[in-house]
Amino acid sequence: MHAVPDAELKAREPSPRLDHETRTGQIYEAAAQVFCEQGFGQSSMSDVAAAVDLTKAGVYHHIASKDELLFGIMSYGMDLFEERVLDRVEQIRDPLERLRAVIRGHVLLVIRDRPKEVTVVLNESLSLRGEYRAKINRRKRRYVRFLNETFRELRREGLMRDIDPRVATFALLGMINWTYQWYGAGGRIHDTELAEAYIDLFLGGILRPDQRPHERNGSNDRDGR
Repeated sequence: MHAVPDAELKAREPSPRLDHETRTGQIYEAAAQVFCEQGFGQSSMSDVAAAVDLTKAGVYHHIASKDELLFGIMSYGMDLFEERVLDRVEQIRDPLERLRAVIRGHVLLVIRDRPKEVTVVLNESLSLRGEYRAKINRRKRRYVRFLNETFRELRREGLMRDIDPRVATFALLGMINWTYQWYGAGGRIHDTELAEAYIDLFLGGILRPDQRPHERNGSNDRDGR
């Protein structure tokens, strides 16, 4: 009787069974990558199954539907945004410092960390339907309200030009959220440089001339000291 090579024995060993939570996490991770690369509408559950090395039936054992999968990815993307950006700046009392911090944090989350889940939130917001879409939109409205209130504070304190806070809010969101479409890491513009440029550009447009960053805080404004 000849000896069986170790490599062959290893190949015959059954793969360890993963618990439900671990396998579900793998499915979400793979699906986020698939949706980023192909788009939600152009992707199938078979594509997701192939990416995670399962049968389609195996995916459906863990995930009820493609819509549920998209909702789960977007929910995690919103978790990341709230933890890394919104929760960190809400308690800043000065509205101008608060706005600087949120622009910086939002830009860096989108272009530096570039998590697939956040990209899916930005790219597939119209793909969700029904209650799933309503739940994600309720979370997005928290951020919109936060920005609106910050701009209202700036106007009340006489720092901001006579611009409707809602216009300022959606102008800011449009500017930042589109960045992932054109910015490439490793290019001539460093991510922190871009974040500071966005702060200068946006504040230069909405603040009264005598309240613009370089005049209000001097040379220390750029590095936050």
